[in-house]
Amino acid sequence: MTGRVGRAAPLLVGAGGAMIVALDGTVLLMAQPELRRAFGASAAQLQWTSTGYLVAVAALLVLAGRLGDRYGHLRLLHLGLTGFGLASAGIALAPSVGWVIGLRVAQGVCGALLQPATLAVLRLAYPERELRRAIAVRTGAIAVAAGSGPVLGGLLVAHFGWQSVFWINLPLVLAVVLPATALRLPERERPVARRLGLTGAVLLAGCLAVLVHALSQVPVRGWGAPATLRELAGAVGLAAVFVVSERRSAHPFVPPALARSVPVTAAMALLLVVSAGLFGSVFTATFHLQDTLGLDPLTTGLRVLPLTVLMVIGSPLAGAALGRFGPRPTALTGTLLVVLGTAGLGAAAPDGAGSPPGWPSP
Repeated sequence: MTGRVGRAAPLLVGAGGAMIVALDGTVLLMAQPELRRAFGASAAQLQWTSTGYLVAVAALLVLAGRLGDRYGHLRLLHLGLTGFGLASAGIALAPSVGWVIGLRVAQGVCGALLQPATLAVLRLAYPERELRRAIAVRTGAIAVAAGSGPVLGGLLVAHFGWQSVFWINLPLVLAVVLPATALRLPERERPVARRLGLTGAVLLAGCLAVLVHALSQVPVRGWGAPATLRELAGAVGLAAVFVVSERRSAHPFVPPALARSVPVTAAMALLLVVSAGLFGSVFTATFHLQDTLGLDPLTTGLRVLPLTVLMVIGSPLAGAALGRFGPRPTALTGTLLVVLGTAGLGAAAPDGAGSPPGWPSP
């Protein structure tokens, strides 16, 4: 490809691939009540249709980046896109919620392959003076995709059923695969081969999976239940083994500079807690709006729209606040706003109305 179209193709591939991953993280929200009715799924199973995807993406991002360095990011991009499309079709045809969960995890693996590859495509395609603009476009595309997910999901579910939120991935994947196939990126010297860190990736994924499963069962079993305590202890044990393995490894999974950085560790912990509260609130609110108030999926998506719009608007505002007030006041203010909003949502729902099946009323 030559000329202006050729210059725009890497941006289309980089931004488009990242958008697919971001969209799939939120578009399912409006479909979950109907998916629950279709399969008679429990609350824990429904949670895993989202958290299985997110855990896979989070646990494998670093590994995916190293695979791209070793085997080529464009190759990983094609593999991720193809796998993502096939997993989406499989979920739409799934005969049970167990298949949905398993294929969502597979989607998450493919999403992890995609994310670093889409960024690497931009780094390989554009010189430094154009790279910042390309990355800014990619970041904005991710925000728009994540923000529009609930409305798009509501529209699709209202007219075509829950399967449509996965069928929609096929034309989106095709729209990115076609220009990606024609891309010719300059070769750069690859870093010295190093271990992929498979042990660290497996331990991290296992720790997250056990922890999420334990927390998802707390509303049913309670904090003091033997099964809950065993799983929490298992998560702590896996975390301890992960830390010991990282310290002894000549090629740790997490770069030592990051692992020893207190600001980075604190920021990641804060991001984890805030994200869990935010997505948990939207998850519960979706059932309250549809099952208790009787709203259809599209109306529910529109009711959630202020949240997603403000998230998109808040991104540049947060950047400005970061430059003026520094990271700590900005992060604490954002966390406080999330806490107040979550508390307000909890106060608005009477007696736990609209909780998914298997969740006791408070």
